[in-house]
Amino acid sequence: MSRTVIRGGLVITASDEIHADVLIEDGRIAALAATGAPAAESWTAERVLDATGKYVIPGGVDAHTHMELPFGGTFASDTFETGTRAAAWGGTTTIVDFAVQSVGRSLREGLDAWNAKADGNCAIDYGFHMIVSDVNQDTLKEMDLLVEEGVTSFKQFMAYPGVFYSDDGQILRAMQRSAENGGLIMMHAENGIAIDVLVEQALARGETDPRFHGEVRKALLEAEATHRAIRLAQVAGAPLYVVHVSAAEAVAELTRARDEGLNVFGETCPQYLFLSTDNLAEPDFEGAKYVCSTPLRPKEHQAALWRGLRTNDLQVVSTDHCPFCFTGQKELGRGDFSKIPNGLPGVENRMDLLHQAVVDGHISRRRWIEIACATPARMFGLYPKKGTIAPGADADVVIYDPGAEQTLSAETHHMNVDYSAYEGRRVTGRVETVLSRGEAVITDREFTGRAGHGVYTPRSTCQYLL
Repeated sequence: MSRTVIRGGLVITASDEIHADVLIEDGRIAALAATGAPAAESWTAERVLDATGKYVIPGGVDAHTHMELPFGGTFASDTFETGTRAAAWGGTTTIVDFAVQSVGRSLREGLDAWNAKADGNCAIDYGFHMIVSDVNQDTLKEMDLLVEEGVTSFKQFMAYPGVFYSDDGQILRAMQRSAENGGLIMMHAENGIAIDVLVEQALARGETDPRFHGEVRKALLEAEATHRAIRLAQVAGAPLYVVHVSAAEAVAELTRARDEGLNVFGETCPQYLFLSTDNLAEPDFEGAKYVCSTPLRPKEHQAALWRGLRTNDLQVVSTDHCPFCFTGQKELGRGDFSKIPNGLPGVENRMDLLHQAVVDGHISRRRWIEIACATPARMFGLYPKKGTIAPGADADVVIYDPGAEQTLSAETHHMNVDYSAYEGRRVTGRVETVLSRGEAVITDREFTGRAGHGVYTPRSTCQYLL
């Protein structure tokens, strides 16, 4: 039996803060005891980690990543190996990535392809959602089988006509099926049909710079699609999870639905909390670095997002990590913003940026852990195996130095991308040591993990329903 003791830290979970020692046996949390208590003093172990003056927190759960995603004629630049290693550096110990069904192909074929990409390559544990691009009777039957196997969430797109887009009828059918099988529909809520009209008109006017990407993807079209998705889910009697919410108007739609008692949930991302259309407008095509969908919004939207996180009208902060290098990838859209690959790097930065939000007074320490660890684990059927520090949980544990200062930069990050969306930003707080199922993957700011340590993790159905 392998044993590790973490001594002297402030253990923070979504519900508690306690100065406690943590005993780990064979990759799981075995016990917690108040620091200095006789029970804790009696523990012996081969490895003792001193967390005095530090936080001891659950490993982050990033429920929205896109490693190796094909998009716009290229691929996301992080592989499962490089992306999960970077996640570990940032204190994230579980990702849920997206397997993709191609139109005309089966869900199984897409899931098998993504399993092959990830198998043996991940530094941390992982699961999959399923992107449903082609709703038909065979797809609907396959949804039942996938839920039974632990792929319990399905993403649909109201955007990207001709690629991932589903019409309202296809969405309704998938929602009806998920109402029966316990799956959770995740929705990219933007009116893609209307957006394509605005894109065409903008390009015809010669408006080709990256900033126009944000201008044509109107906040009202995000809000309209969010409203429509909520009502379709209500008709189907199904829960709904809206991904990467960026606009105040969309938050208002979620708030209204939740006030009605509906099982409707919302996720936002660090880029919407910390970046804005000012970044999209950076000169010399630098704005292309910040092209993602939903797009960055004017800064005044940020207050509504922070408020939604405090009131629990937004429950989760994920990254939508989907990196494309500026050189050779983002540059595909020079002269035509619609050809810029959509996506930002961020899987390494999420926990630190959200700790900065604690420092800045936007959220509490426990809320930090709730939106980054516990709730994503509950939302996607991983709790209490993931997302908390409690007896029986996987020993996914981060020793976090809340006083360390760092500057985010492409020169020092570990994501496989040639720029940082947060270049030069000073933040307070830094990951020191990371355990994944009791194995040290980051040790005193050194990577000590390995590709293949991370294992595929089947999920139960949503544990967050009203």
